[in-house]
Order: sequence, then structure tokens, then C-alpha cells
Amino acid sequence: MSKLTAVQLRNWIMAGNSVAKSDGDGLTFTMSAKQAKDKCGSWVLRYRAPGAKSQKEVTLGHYPDIPLGEARKLATEHRAKIQQGADVGREKQKIKKETARAWTFKRLADDYLERASERLSDATISGRRQQLRDYVMPKIGHLPAAEVNAGDVVSIVEAAATKSLHVARLVLIAVREVFSHGVARHVVTSNPCAHVKARAIIGTPKERRTRLMLTDDELSAMLPELETIGRQNALMVKILLGTATRIGELVLSEWSHLDFEKAEWTIPKENTKTQKGFVIPLTPLVAGWFAELHTLAFGSRYVLPQRLVRGEKADKPMECTSLNAALNRLSVHLGDKCRRFTPHDLRSTARSHLGSLGVDVLIAERCLNHSLGGLVAVYDQHDYLTERRKALELWSTKIAALEQGKPFNVVPFKRTA
Repeated sequence: MSKLTAVQLRNWIMAGNSVAKSDGDGLTFTMSAKQAKDKCGSWVLRYRAPGAKSQKEVTLGHYPDIPLGEARKLATEHRAKIQQGADVGREKQKIKKETARAWTFKRLADDYLERASERLSDATISGRRQQLRDYVMPKIGHLPAAEVNAGDVVSIVEAAATKSLHVARLVLIAVREVFSHGVARHVVTSNPCAHVKARAIIGTPKERRTRLMLTDDELSAMLPELETIGRQNALMVKILLGTATRIGELVLSEWSHLDFEKAEWTIPKENTKTQKGFVIPLTPLVAGWFAELHTLAFGSRYVLPQRLVRGEKADKPMECTSLNAALNRLSVHLGDKCRRFTPHDLRSTARSHLGSLGVDVLIAERCLNHSLGGLVAVYDQHDYLTERRKALELWSTKIAALEQGKPFNVVPFKRTA
């Protein structure tokens, strides 16, 4: 009995070699090669249940979390239970299973979103929360996370694919990340998504769609008809078109980010794709659209708040995909007068028209907060705010003329040699 010492344990840990040493009466200190790298070990009690022919073992815990004295105390308690006829190994497995059942998929997903928010952008967390809420929770949210299998995941992805192949891929990624988190938390023993491939379920991704540049004729037909999708949606479209911003940057914006006196809209780094903060100059036309949105926000801190969340009022930003359904209705209404476009097509449209108006490439790219790359990015730290304001004012003038059906006769920028 009591063959081991605290000094021996520390020496084995420092040596970093796998070992298995008995302390006597079934208590053993073990350290695998992997544990040796992590500078830890395990306490294992080997025992024979009353009437059993074969020996069993149960892990009491890990060293150094459980020191030598505490391990001996636990071993004594377990031996007492064994002498009374208990199978301590089976009891531990039962408790482990009951604990795992207490973690429903919803609980695991909520835990993942909370912890992942510390390292992922708000836009990514918002997207994953929506994907899990709309496509996953109704099917497996109530199930114990440990009981979800690969077949359940395939069924979820197939259902999402009926709406959008892109959404289906995002849903699979979200579920895979939740279960990876579950494995790390020891809530589940394996990831049911490990061998589930999007390509096997929904096929090879289609070639990426070419971004549109809506022509003058298309803009002249589309802009006056925006009211058919509601004033808030109409203002969203106009702001995206007039500022060349991404939908996520607009949706996540708060009123504190806008300075109407300076005519500036600051997008914090956590809301941008590049993870770099950006200031957008507001033209009088765009500032007016924002001011009108403010009257529609009903006191929310967000520029575009959700009206209801699960049937209750809550101050949260609108989902990025909310505008897509409105644009689908607009496309049907416009017919062949304007090609169907997405929120991101408004960004590419703005960039193309800035070029056609003679705006310098560097200024136009900075209007979109694109990384300039190469030596330009290293040596040119100027933000071109004044130049960008002038370029966006010219673009706003053209938007206003197209919406009103008036000829656009503003002299474009003169290109520099």
C-alpha cells in the first residue's frame, strides 16, 4: 500500500515519458504519450466486482487536478462501495450518460454561440444563429446532443437545400462547428458531421455567379418602383446603392455609428469583412435616407431593428437575409425591365458606375473599403475621405436623376494619366 510519493509523480511529469505505476490495492497512476505532452496523468482504480470473474477499472480523475492524497481518498470510498456490491464503473458510465442527455442540441448550440462570439465577428455569429434557428432547432433542438446521428444531419442539410444550396452548405458548417465544440467540452464523444460531405448530399457547387452592373435603364426602371417592397426595404436598397457597402455592414449598424453633423458613418472593425474600421462620407441624399430610417426605428439603437423576435419585442438587428425575399418580390414586379439582383449586386453596380463616371481606380476601390494590396497598402495610409466624398456625391447626383427620370448631364471626373 501507498507505494508512490508526490516527488515521484512530479519527476515523471517532468520527464515526459508514458508510465503506469501502482500505488497498491488497485490504485494506479498512468500517463499516456499524449498526456505526457500535456504534463498530466490519470488515476485508475482496478477492481473486481463481487461475483465477477474478470477485473474492471474506473478512472477516478486526472493528475495534477487530483493530487496523490485525494486520489487515495477516492479509491478508499470506491472500494467501500465495491464491498457493498456496487459496480462503480457501471455507475460512472450511467452518470456520464445522464449528464450527456441533459445537454440538448439547443443547449450545446447556445453554449457554442456564446463562446464563439469572443473570436468570431458579429456578422458570422448572427448568420450562424439564424441558420441554426431556422433549419436545425425545429428538427433536433430538443434532442440530447449525444443522440444526434449522421442521418439526422443529412436530413437537415437536404431540407435546407430545397431553399438554397448555399444556405445548405452554411447550415452544415454551423452544425459541424457546434458538435466540434461539444467534443471539446466532452458533452459528446464524436462529431456526427465528421463524414458528412456537402458535395455528396447536394452535389458540386455551381460556378460562382457573375456580379451584375445594373444599367442606367435598369436603375431608371427599378428605383421608382422600390416603394412596392415597403419604405424600409426601399431605403435599404438606396443606401446600399449610394454607399457601396455590404449588407452586413448596414444591418449591424447602430445609430451611435452615424454622425449627421460631420456627415460620416463609421463602420467598426468587428462589422467589416476586412476587420478594419472604416469611415464612409455621407452625401446629403444618403444622410436624408438614414434620417428617414431613424423615424422608422422606434427608438431602437439599431438602424434596422427586428420588429419581433420569437413573437416578442427585442432590440436586435435585422437578419442579413431579410432583404432577399423583398428583392425577389421586386424582381417579379419589374419583369424584364430589370434583371434580378442581390444586395451585393448593388455594391458591384456602384463600383462599376463610379468607374464610368471617371473616378480614379484607387478612389473607387477605397469607396468599397477594398484592400489595396502590395506596396500601395504598405506605403499609402491616406484614407482619401475628401476624394471619396466628392466621388459619392457625383454618384448620388446620378442616382437622383435616374430615379426622377431626368437626364444626367453632370460632367464626369477627368481621369488622371
